[in-house]
Amino acid sequence: MTSNTKRALLGGAAILAAAGLALPAFAQTEPDHANMDHGEMATMGMQSPYGPWPMARDASGTSWQPEAAGHGGVHSSLGDWMVMSHVLLNAVYSDQSGPRGDDKGFIAGMVMASASREVGNTTVQFRAMLSPDPLMGEEGYPLLLAAGESADGVEPLVDRQHPHDLFMELSASVSFRLDGDQSLFLYGGLPGEPAFGPPAFMHRPAAMDSPEAPISHHWLDSTHITFGVLTAGYANGPFKVEASRFRGREPDQERWDIETGDLDSTAVRFSWNPTENWALQASWANIKSPEALEPDHDERRVSLSALYTRNFGDTKVSGTLAWARKDIVPGDTSQAWLVEGAVQPGPWTIFTRLEQVDQSELTLGVHHGPQYTVRKASLGVIHDWWVTDNVRVGVGGLVNAYDIPAPLSASYGDPGGGMLFVRLKVE
Repeated sequence: MTSNTKRALLGGAAILAAAGLALPAFAQTEPDHANMDHGEMATMGMQSPYGPWPMARDASGTSWQPEAAGHGGVHSSLGDWMVMSHVLLNAVYSDQSGPRGDDKGFIAGMVMASASREVGNTTVQFRAMLSPDPLMGEEGYPLLLAAGESADGVEPLVDRQHPHDLFMELSASVSFRLDGDQSLFLYGGLPGEPAFGPPAFMHRPAAMDSPEAPISHHWLDSTHITFGVLTAGYANGPFKVEASRFRGREPDQERWDIETGDLDSTAVRFSWNPTENWALQASWANIKSPEALEPDHDERRVSLSALYTRNFGDTKVSGTLAWARKDIVPGDTSQAWLVEGAVQPGPWTIFTRLEQVDQSELTLGVHHGPQYTVRKASLGVIHDWWVTDNVRVGVGGLVNAYDIPAPLSASYGDPGGGMLFVRLKVE
């Protein structure tokens, strides 16, 4: 066992101990609400801070999810303010085999809090989200076929998932309810999430139980941490259109600070939730100089996605189908496909992910080399135990399989991979 693994597992044990979650407590029975739909619990009488729709429709940034997915969190009031908090922390051991694989233990997740207040037809909200990811070190964790950002500002990270910054979101919004189901809203973040793509992977109903980042991250949702965002939106019933100006440069290798820069990029997104079970979006972005290692290259991205959630008795089923195209200017055009699914019968969750990505950063020694189409599949399961009405602990694992083209097989061999993890969730 490596020293990183020991530190991660000890850190996970410390988290559990601090929360009073000794293993014997797992034997207690679930509270009566354990199988109740979270959307039903969280949205009784609760309206979104962005407009006249249930809070359960809101996902990361200003994106939408199916209302049937629910909106987890501990809700309370503080005078005229409605306060929400949410914690999700994973102690993970990741093992990726083959010549380019590695193993590592680490802590990942997020701690969120928001406060909102209504004044007449106006609602103000402040939101913060912090992550322990910087503690895993500058090189992040092993994740074969992934690429994006840099550990040191000089060499790109390949076959690894970069750590997210400590500050994942510090945002404020104000909305104005108009006649009927109409509203206007303004959202600003440093950092924040512009109006592009589906909800970030850790917030998607079909993906949030997996501690593993998708290899399609830098096509679909890598803009979810952007240091400088201003978004204006208009919603009418199930329809929403919004536009953002934001800083195109991805976060640098300094994971503890807050960055600033010009709002030099643009994104536009159209969202439609035809029923409580569906969330559809189409978006476009023109991103100025996103990569520090290639500052003279811009990107144009297009994204389409459909999210689905439905309850069948005590079982919740969620799915994601997403596609994105990235045009590097000047440079190549590439695509990414993603399918995610999750089934939750009682305390169990079974989740899966299938991805196909056109990747040009996998050739050893070359930042942008020949482009190859690679595929990855993941299958996992987690079992949760309720410790209190708002706290649960889960133990899970997942396995990976890869489809790697012949020109890359010499360096990758015949790899496999997987993760074991313990999760603390407060909602």
